[in-house]
Amino acid sequence: MIFLAVAGLAWGTAGAAASLVFAVGGLGPMALSFWRCAGGLVLLLAALGLRGRRPASAAEPRRRRILRIAATGAGLTVFQSAYFAAVQSTGLAVGTVVTLGAGPVLIALGARLLLGERLGAGGTVAIGGALAGLGVLVLGGDAGTVRPAGIALALLSAAAYAVMTLLTRWLGRDGGGDALSTTTAAFAVGAAGLLPFATAEGLVPRGTHTAVVLGLLLYIAAVPTALAYALYFAGAARVRSATVSVVMLLEPVSAAVLAVTVLDEELTAATVAGTALLLTAVTAPAVAEARGVPARVPMPGPSAPGQAPVR
Repeated sequence: MIFLAVAGLAWGTAGAAASLVFAVGGLGPMALSFWRCAGGLVLLLAALGLRGRRPASAAEPRRRRILRIAATGAGLTVFQSAYFAAVQSTGLAVGTVVTLGAGPVLIALGARLLLGERLGAGGTVAIGGALAGLGVLVLGGDAGTVRPAGIALALLSAAAYAVMTLLTRWLGRDGGGDALSTTTAAFAVGAAGLLPFATAEGLVPRGTHTAVVLGLLLYIAAVPTALAYALYFAGAARVRSATVSVVMLLEPVSAAVLAVTVLDEELTAATVAGTALLLTAVTAPAVAEARGVPARVPMPGPSAPGQAPVR
C-alpha cells in the first residue's frame, strides 16, 4: 500500500513539473513527452538489468507480443503528448482530473461494446456520474480556467489510454509477457515515434533557465516515470485491483493540491463540483468491488497480464 501511495503521489507531480517546464524552458508537449520517454527508457533498462532474468512463464506468441508493444507504444505517444498539451492549455488540475476521470468510463464503454463485458448498475452509475462531472466542468467553469480545447485534449488522452488498455486486455486474455519488460519496450517505441515531432517542435530548451529545465526533465524521467513504475509493479502484485484503483486516486488529488499551492491555479466552485463528481464516479465501483459486489467497470490497473498503466 505504501508503494502504491508513493507511486500515485509521484504520478501527480508529473503535470506540475511539466507546467514549470512550459513556463521557463520553451519546450512544447511533444518535446517534453520525448524526453520523458527517452529518460524513462534508460532508467527502466537499468532497472531490468538490476532485476535480472525471471523464470519463463507461458510463452507469448511473437506476433502478439509485437502487436502489444506497438499498440502500447502508440497509445503512450498519444496519451502523454495529449495530456501534457491539456495541462498546458487548461491547467494542471482540470487536465489531470478530466483525463483520469474519463479514462475508466471510456474503458467501461469499450469493454461493453468490444469485449462483451456487462456494465452492471455500478458501471452505469459511474458513467452517468463521470458525464455529469464533465458537463459541470465544461459548462460551469470559468473560461479563463476551463478551456474547451484543453478539455478536448484531455479526452483525447483518456481515449488513447482506453484504447491501449482494451487492446492489451484483449491480447492478455490467454496470458502475456512481463509487464515491466513490455512497458520498457513501449517507451522505446514511444520515444522513436515522438522524435520527429519533438524535433520539429524544438528539442533543446530555450531561455536562461536551462539548468532548471534539465533538472525538471531528469526529475520527470526518474521519479514519476522509472521510480513510480517500479513501486507500482511491486505494490500492485500484492493488492487487489479495486484497492489499487482507489489508492491511485491520490494522483489527481496531489495534482490538484500542487496546482493550487505551487502554480497558483484558481479552483472555482464549478471546478470543485465537477472534480468531485468525476472522482466519485471512479471510486464508487471500486469500493463496490472491494466489498465483493462486482461493478463490472474495468479500472486502471494490472487487470490483465502485461497490462500496465502509462502516465
